[in-house]
Amino acid sequence: MNRHRRHLLGMALLGATGPLLAAPSRRRIPALDVELRAIAADPACELASLSVLAIRAGRVCYAGQFGRRFIGHDGLPDKPVSPGTLFRIASISKLMTTLGLLRLVEDDKAALDADVSGYLGFTLRNPHFPDQAITLRHLLTHTSSLRDDAGYSWGADVALKDVIDAKMYATNAGPGAFFTYCNLGWGVIGTVMERITGERFDRLMRRLLIEPLGLQAGYLPAELPPAALANLATLYRKRTVDTEVWDPAGPWIAQADDYSVKGPSAIDRYVVGTNATPFSPTGGLRISARDMGVVMRMLMGDGPHLLKPATLDLMFSRQWTYDGRNGDTADGLFHCWGLGNEQFPDEAGTRLVERGGFPAVGHLGDAYGLMSVFVLDRQRKNGMIALVGGTSTDPFAPANKGRYSSLARFQERILTALYEHAVT
Repeated sequence: MNRHRRHLLGMALLGATGPLLAAPSRRRIPALDVELRAIAADPACELASLSVLAIRAGRVCYAGQFGRRFIGHDGLPDKPVSPGTLFRIASISKLMTTLGLLRLVEDDKAALDADVSGYLGFTLRNPHFPDQAITLRHLLTHTSSLRDDAGYSWGADVALKDVIDAKMYATNAGPGAFFTYCNLGWGVIGTVMERITGERFDRLMRRLLIEPLGLQAGYLPAELPPAALANLATLYRKRTVDTEVWDPAGPWIAQADDYSVKGPSAIDRYVVGTNATPFSPTGGLRISARDMGVVMRMLMGDGPHLLKPATLDLMFSRQWTYDGRNGDTADGLFHCWGLGNEQFPDEAGTRLVERGGFPAVGHLGDAYGLMSVFVLDRQRKNGMIALVGGTSTDPFAPANKGRYSSLARFQERILTALYEHAVT
C-alpha cells in the first residue's frame, strides 16, 4: 500500500542528525512553536524540514519554519528553512494546474465537457469503450479511465500521441463511471493547455497564475530567479533513492532538488503541445508556504482575485463521492472529489483535526520525501498549509499511521496543533 500511495501522490546527503533549527517568521505563537518543534524532532519520525502557515477568518495568523532546507556535507554548511523557502509541493500542483485551466475555461478557450481529442489533435479514447469521449471534467475528477500503470511522464523528445496506448486504459469502466487517481490525466491536461494557447506549460502557468498573484514560484528549477533557486529546499529521506530500505539511524539522503554541486538542467528543445509531462503539471511546482497562503486567500475570496466567484464555486462543487463500488479509494485516502481538488468532510475517516470542526477542501502531496497538505474551510475562511521536506522513517509504516485519518500520524499532529493553537 505504501508504494501504491506514493505512486499516486507523487507524480514526482550525508549530514548530521542533530536537533532541528528554527527560523523566525512574521507571526509567532510560542506554545505552537514548541509543539511543532517537538513534532519535527520526534525520533519516531524525524522531519528534515517543516514549513507551516495557518489562516483564520481570511488572514494569516501563524507562520513557522523548522529544520534545514539543505543538510550540510563535504564542507557545505546547513541552511535553515526560511519563510520564503520553496518546496516541490508534489500533487498539490494539480490544484494549481486546475486554476490555470479554469482561467482558459472562463475565457471560452476550453470547455469542461468537450472531447479532449479536439484539443489534442489526436484521438484519446479508451479502446474498451470507444464510443465514449474523454473530457476535461473526467480528467479533473480522475474518472477518465486512464491509468498510470504503464507510466505518466516522458522526456521532452517524446510525444503523448506516440506513447498512450491500450494498456493505459481501464477495462472495468469507461469515462465518468469509476474514480481512480491518475497522474497521467494531468499530463494530458497540461498538453491540452499548451495546444489551446501555443505556450509552453511552465511559462503559461507563469502568465496565468504566478505573475497575477505576485508569487515567487516555478515548475523548472532552471527557470527560477537566482534568489529563489538558492532558497529551494532539497528533499530528503533516510533511505536510499531507489529502494524502500530505511535506516533511521543513518544519514539524510537527498532525493530531489539538490543543486549543491551541479545546477538544474534546462529544457531547450521542445515542441509545444506534444507532451507537457517534463514540466510536471502533476507535481512539479516549487513554491513557499507563504505564497501558497496567497493562493489560499484568493480561493477564500480575499486578496488578489484570479477567478470569478462562480468559477470557484464550480471548482469546489462535489463531482464524485465514493458509494462503495464506484471507485478506488487507495485504502481510504480518497472519499470525494471536486474539480482538481480532494474534499474532506468532517467525518470518521476524512477528519483532518483530532477533535473535529474543520470540514475542508484542498489537496495532499507525497513525492521524493516531500509530504504536503493544503486544506481550507471556504465558508469560515480558515486554512492550513504544511510542507515537510522528508522523514527519517517510512511515514506509513504501522507505527506511523494516523489514528483517525488516512494521513501519517505526524501530519495529524501538525494539523491539530495548528488548528487548536492558531485557527481557533
